Amino acid sequence: MGYPGKNHKSYQTPKRPWEKTRIEEETRLVIEYGLRNKREVWKAQSHLRKYRKAARDLLALKSNGTAEERVEAKKTELISHMQRAGLLSADADIDNVLALKVQAQLERRLQTMVYRKGLARSPKQARQFVTHGHIAINGQRVTVPGYVVRRGEENGISYYGKSPYTDGAHAERVRITKPAGAAAAGPATGAGVN
Repeated sequence: MGYPGKNHKSYQTPKRPWEKTRIEEETRLVIEYGLRNKREVWKAQSHLRKYRKAARDLLALKSNGTAEERVEAKKTELISHMQRAGLLSADADIDNVLALKVQAQLERRLQTMVYRKGLARSPKQARQFVTHGHIAINGQRVTVPGYVVRRGEENGISYYGKSPYTDGAHAERVRITKPAGAAAAGPATGAGVN
């Protein structure tokens, strides 16, 4: 059994470790979402795998002739849970659960949400802000980049109250809010003008 207080692995490693297409896809995801390593992609895949298994179990219950109201109750519970988590839209059903991709789970990470809200210039910087304690959800500091943000918490993401980034005149805040083309379209230096 093992010691119950010890953290255990929360993901499964790939069955074929040297599959080229999978490695390339995982590397692309690591770069795109600014993840630390492929282990974070595997955790997201394992998380979605649990939801897919629950959906397949529901379909099996339905085909076995289990009471219709029991199946509907479990289906409603699963879908409403996933809607609160922000993985499904309001008009989703079991087919949408089975069609989910790993990107849907990675988009719900705090690190990604900070970057998408414009609180950081890149996913890597968003990760740094989170781990250094500059980001809060509804005023509560969160230092875990992999924290899954629920739909109700999305609007509460901001800089932590005691963080220096709350000041709009902070040098890094100015760089974050400045449009990318503004640096290139700056004033001419006059070099080469007669």
